[in-house]
Amino acid sequence: MNEVERFLAHAIALEREAARRYEELAAAMRTEGNGELAGFFAKMAHYSRLHLAEAQLRGGFRTLPVLAPHEFEWPDAIAPETADWAGVDALMDGAAALQLALESELRGHAYYAAVAATSRDPETVRLAREFAAEEAQHVVDLRRLIAARAAS
Repeated sequence: MNEVERFLAHAIALEREAARRYEELAAAMRTEGNGELAGFFAKMAHYSRLHLAEAQLRGGFRTLPVLAPHEFEWPDAIAPETADWAGVDALMDGAAALQLALESELRGHAYYAAVAATSRDPETVRLAREFAAEEAQHVVDLRRLIAARAAS
């Protein structure tokens, strides 16, 4: 991906979807009666909305392409933070929800890191590295929470 505008269009779509999915996980955990994880996933949805706002702000003075679903350049033709989310439902337990979120964040990180590694556009590389670093922090947060829950 060698156009920063195209990258930002992808980042906006990815972060919008991530926020929506985290909201679904928060709702599922509220239904389960797990306030701790409902709060955690609500916080993750908030972070995704912040990343969305950041991508929108960076694209604000540019003309971003309006992409049809088939025009996105996603691995496996699916937005990285969307894959495997079909299993989000009110019957999901906390461990399954955390594992689903971790796998999603790992895919999001891999996507941004791949763009950073393959783009020839310096601005796209810089932005993709920033977004990859944010996703990497989400992975750390999720792994920390999973480990803490396993230890208790």
